[in-house]
Amino acid sequence: MSNEDKSVPIELVSSLTQDVSLTKRIRMKEQKTARELRRLRTSPTFKLSVLFIRAFERPWRLLFLPFSMLLLIFNTLRQRLGRKPIEDAAGEDIGRLTVGNNLRTIVFFPTNGVGFGHFTRLFAIARRIRVLDPDVEVIFFTTMPTLHLLESQGIPCYHIPGRKVFSDVSSSEWNMVCEEHLSMAFTIHNPSLFVFDGTFPYRGMLNAIRGRDEIGKIWVRRGTFRKGATRIPSDSIDHFDVIIAPRDSLEEAQDDTKEFKAQVFDCDPIIYASEDDLNSRQHLRSRLGIPMDALVCYVQLGAGNINDIDSDISITLSELAKYEDVYTVVGESMLGKSLEIGGPRVRILRDYPNSVHFKSFDFAIIAGGYNSYHEVIRFGLPSISYPNLNTGMDDQLARVQVAEDAGAMIVLEDVNQETVSKSISKVMDQSIRENMREATVGLSRENGADQVAQYLIERLDA
Repeated sequence: MSNEDKSVPIELVSSLTQDVSLTKRIRMKEQKTARELRRLRTSPTFKLSVLFIRAFERPWRLLFLPFSMLLLIFNTLRQRLGRKPIEDAAGEDIGRLTVGNNLRTIVFFPTNGVGFGHFTRLFAIARRIRVLDPDVEVIFFTTMPTLHLLESQGIPCYHIPGRKVFSDVSSSEWNMVCEEHLSMAFTIHNPSLFVFDGTFPYRGMLNAIRGRDEIGKIWVRRGTFRKGATRIPSDSIDHFDVIIAPRDSLEEAQDDTKEFKAQVFDCDPIIYASEDDLNSRQHLRSRLGIPMDALVCYVQLGAGNINDIDSDISITLSELAKYEDVYTVVGESMLGKSLEIGGPRVRILRDYPNSVHFKSFDFAIIAGGYNSYHEVIRFGLPSISYPNLNTGMDDQLARVQVAEDAGAMIVLEDVNQETVSKSISKVMDQSIRENMREATVGLSRENGADQVAQYLIERLDA
């Protein structure tokens, strides 16, 4: 029989494709109906009406109706706060939302915080998965606006703007949109795994993954948390099967994973770049017109007002400008507005990730965030750190003090002209920079992105 005889008829392929498409449309319609039914039966209005109906069916229940209404209000508040699972009027869960046979697909959901932390961790993991196993389908669903970064890697993405972008959309309305869009992504792609990275899970997201027992649900949740920080509602945590806990600088981070019912997978700090990703020392200097023999300081302090002479960024740039052989490269976030900074030896770097240019820098001045800290430690960049002492959950001071104790970093709790001037003067000494660089070696660990990628692939094939 010839090869032409063995080929599949085009008509049959077309028919199968139409059948699959029709099945997905039917499934999407069924699941939309199930979600609408769930929202109806879990609404306080419906539950209140059930109380009245049952009371009129059995009049003796009218005596207890006021107490039943108070209990309903109390339980509704607990559910809204995530202290109690959401149930229907009968105290039961609404049916499972099975989508059929799962594929070797992973849906990643990073939220957008004040920076790139959540996005970068999942992006780093996704890139390594595609290297280890190109057959795994990687899908992103995110509120981050920087979709071109995913597109450059050929990663498909679903995007919904964050709720704060809209002035006239309530939290409940936004969560409904989130639930609908994420549910449709599940129906279309039939993922085996769902991976979330964020501080607080959205209620719409939790509704979308609720009842989908065929999908492994994983939360990447890094430390270190401040003592007394806002605790995560137990109902949010109970939606997940596995908590991936990237280690931090502290051996014993202020974390509460030991209280979780979910399995905990520990890994080393997750960062985006590897040594192979780093550009040469000449690359960025040539691009920005910086002499090869100049000292270059990288400054990344997050939000700051250059026009405020007392701001951290203003003080820092002013002190660096006093050294005629020092060029300053200020990292500008893609999430913020362009910085109005000028000067003959000041350059702006709006790139992602900036860590690929670390070979071009002689030292850095950074905040104490997770990504920045572990990047300078991993790539041996001597640094001065201004930890943010007013974060809601992240204990930046505890994180960077570990490096200071090891001699790898200078930490300023009180940022003013005098302390900044002394620190810069100290790090200008080449021998001190070399000592700091050597000290980072003892703090550096493997990249947790490789470990998590391998773990997720193993789960797909289990």
